[in-house]
Amino acid sequence: MRPPGILLTAPASGSGKTLITCGILQALVNRGLLVASFKCGPDYIDPMFHGKVIGTKSRNLDTFFTDADTTGYLYEKNTAGCDVAVVEGVMGYYDGLGGVRTEGSTYDVACTLDLPAVLIVSGRGASLSVLAVIKGFLEYRQNSHICGVILNQISPMIYRQLKDLIEQELKIRVFGYVPKMTELSLDSRHLGLVLPEEIDALKEKLNRLADELEKTLDVDRLLSFAGAYKKGTKSAAVPYAPEGKYESRAGERIREEIHRLTFPDKVRIAVAEDDAFCFTYLDNLELLEELGAELLPFSPIRDAGLPEGASGLILSGGYPELHAETLGRNRSMRDAVKKAVEDGMPCIAECGGFLYLHRELEGTDGRFYPMAGVLDTKAYRTEKLSCFGYITLEAKEDHLLGEAGTKIRGHEFHYWDSENCGTGFHAKKPAGKREWDCVHTTPTLYAGFPHLFYYSNLKAARRYLEACRVYRTF
Repeated sequence: MRPPGILLTAPASGSGKTLITCGILQALVNRGLLVASFKCGPDYIDPMFHGKVIGTKSRNLDTFFTDADTTGYLYEKNTAGCDVAVVEGVMGYYDGLGGVRTEGSTYDVACTLDLPAVLIVSGRGASLSVLAVIKGFLEYRQNSHICGVILNQISPMIYRQLKDLIEQELKIRVFGYVPKMTELSLDSRHLGLVLPEEIDALKEKLNRLADELEKTLDVDRLLSFAGAYKKGTKSAAVPYAPEGKYESRAGERIREEIHRLTFPDKVRIAVAEDDAFCFTYLDNLELLEELGAELLPFSPIRDAGLPEGASGLILSGGYPELHAETLGRNRSMRDAVKKAVEDGMPCIAECGGFLYLHRELEGTDGRFYPMAGVLDTKAYRTEKLSCFGYITLEAKEDHLLGEAGTKIRGHEFHYWDSENCGTGFHAKKPAGKREWDCVHTTPTLYAGFPHLFYYSNLKAARRYLEACRVYRTF
């Protein structure tokens, strides 16, 4: 059975979702609850704040990457044994594919998992107009799943007035407010928020925020609406009752498929993991482990070479451009990666990992630095977002992850570009007409900007491990 859960969403990006989600998570952890947390969409950094800073399990839920059954399976798998789940939305509540459809939106996740949603609405520069915003979100779809509201950036006096009006006129619960707290903010850079490690005294700030939210939010009632109250606890709220539509035999079917694809013996995979290479879906790594991989973390920044005994290599996305000089100075690692890939070690290199395989990479200081040199080309900074959003990839030729015609889903988000992005896959946007060729492919290499979600094609993950096993025998 799934644990109680609640989804935090907003009318648009910049409404304070991440900070408020982190504050609520910290408050729940401080209460001694075992919490699972999720981020809707393909974002890497918000789950880092959930997981690394607060100490909760944190994963992504994405209804473009996975069908309804697989989304339900991942939710169930990653909430096992937890007291409550908190899901943070992405962008505006109804914003989905191409910005014109609800598929792939936070609303789609709420519908798929039948989760109650709490709308975070900023009161900055508005008062009564807040009701019009809430009313629009409640009525835009027949079953909005919105069960309550949190008002953000608002004074206590205005809050008391608006709370009564919202509950009387719109017949929806207001769970509280978040006052203006200018000293508590999360800074951003070109790929989103800065990393948790870069914020001074972050843990202290989150605990201060949690203490404040315990005063201004009705956390007890939030838990009650999520169905998280233990027997005998007093609460006037009626818990949200999920229909349980995702609770089918889907989980069993997916578990059986993973079991069928699993190797009996272990194959060792070197996984880049440091400040330059930190954009990795944990569900991807756990899937590889379930299929028979032993993961060996290493740092292209600090280590002299690849882990001993590795039969495969994963270079994740991240911020190599911020560390280009340091990466360039580590010649022994660059040489080790080049030799391994050229010797046939199977390698998946996504976005930042793809940049690392270039001959040269332009750093944020405008200078070019030597990289691994697997690809005889250079990567450079652009003045705008080069590519953004979901894509479906179809292989044009046999390659590391499958045969020609293999399809897998992913996304791109990068301000850097390459003189040669490859032609092994054909990429297509799920909404609109844009399509193009990309990715360098060989029987032992996937190297390109698209980030992949392995659960969109379990056989592709198995195919990668097969190639690693073959390499091990030589």
